[in-house]
Amino acid sequence: MQRQTQTQRQTLKYSPLQIQMLNLLHLTTMELEQRIKEELEENPVLEEGKEESTSEDAPEEFDDADLSSGGEDSSVQDYYDWDEFRDDDIPDYKTYANNQSADNELYTRPMVETISFRDDLKQQVHFLQLDERQQLIADFILDSLDEDGFLRRESDVIADDISFANSMFIDTEEVNTMLKVIQQLDPPGIAASGLRECLLIQLNRLENQNDVWKWSYKIVSDAFDELGSRNYDKIMRITGLDEESLKKAIQLITTLNPKPASGLRNDSIVNESIKPDFMLWYTEDGEIEVQLTWGNSPALKLNKVFTQMAEEKRDKATNQFLKNKMNSAKWFIDAIKQRENTMLNTLKAIVRLQYDYFQTGDIKKLRPMILKDVAEIIDMDISTVSRVTTNKYVQTPFGIVLLKDLFTEGVTNEDGTEVSNREIQEAIREIVVDEDKRHPYNDQQITDMLAEKGYSVARRTVAKYREQLNIPTARLRVTI
Repeated sequence: MQRQTQTQRQTLKYSPLQIQMLNLLHLTTMELEQRIKEELEENPVLEEGKEESTSEDAPEEFDDADLSSGGEDSSVQDYYDWDEFRDDDIPDYKTYANNQSADNELYTRPMVETISFRDDLKQQVHFLQLDERQQLIADFILDSLDEDGFLRRESDVIADDISFANSMFIDTEEVNTMLKVIQQLDPPGIAASGLRECLLIQLNRLENQNDVWKWSYKIVSDAFDELGSRNYDKIMRITGLDEESLKKAIQLITTLNPKPASGLRNDSIVNESIKPDFMLWYTEDGEIEVQLTWGNSPALKLNKVFTQMAEEKRDKATNQFLKNKMNSAKWFIDAIKQRENTMLNTLKAIVRLQYDYFQTGDIKKLRPMILKDVAEIIDMDISTVSRVTTNKYVQTPFGIVLLKDLFTEGVTNEDGTEVSNREIQEAIREIVVDEDKRHPYNDQQITDMLAEKGYSVARRTVAKYREQLNIPTARLRVTI
């Protein structure tokens, strides 16, 4: 027997307006413009433009009777002899005025035909006089190259794979022969088994094989491991070179390309240009003003024709369609307005917390700040602040700044004040820039120098910040 019971529970439901705003908050300026275009195409009730406001002082429309009443005050007259005025037309080019700014022109990125580095190498191979068997082996070798242009597979393995895939016997010697042919292609060093062979191939392709070339070749062939660890003292003992000769040889080696396919790899992702979402400037009184960038969201309104149709009594399906589209358009317009207000309030709160930084642009002026600090000021959830600041940029007098970079952790100083980790990272960068390149500081030495400046951090913290700054270890920073 079934029993019916009543239960009471509390649930959270989002309104359509809240859902619209959440979907728009995380969008960047360019993504929002694309989203608005899509909404304009999907919803016929929505259109661009500002709402027209009626004014009581607007002049009344002219009546046809006034124009035809004649009299001395009439400004309209009939032309009896049109031949007298037929040559009075002014050419269009004399009255044309270009009121459009260059900023209003939409820039479209030209379509560039790209080709992968493997296809480029195959085109070079096709110019060689190869038979069908050799062409098959060459194409298989090129398809086996990694993204850096190296051939990491052994010749006997490649020979077995070609034999199995094409039901024919391919000897290892045939693969080695074609491999030497491919290694003569451009760029030099392609199809090498590793970095050492890649550098040797490039050195062999150089025309000026003087003493410096001989020293460089000897270093790569006899002391390659020491070269990678920058153990210059051991390199001089192995090669018998003095410091000046070693320096010249190292300079030649640094001109070689460690990744031969990098010059041919055109199929990489093209970096998109950054369009700031906010503008920040200083007033004459030295105050900071912020606003959304122009064109962030064009003015939207409801189409009058469809609005009038919705007020008329039509069939049920038409009324329901127009009602849904009108509600969707209103929600979309309101969501954009709320998005703008939320974004402005968020940036104003960030400027309030980082006022000293925005006044000078000095990274050392950054204060420790987390999402919760901003959320408490604007009285919103932390997730909302995260959406607003994700992939958003602000144009300042000292450059374009990513909002996420302004959120930093705090480290307590010796005097009890809390400083930003970005300030400590900047201090580490300055220490590395000013260090003796022959004897660079290790992480412990940098830690001690930071302690002298008042920054109390652990050695592992210094190592973490150094890696975030893309600064190699002390051993790899050694130069001669």
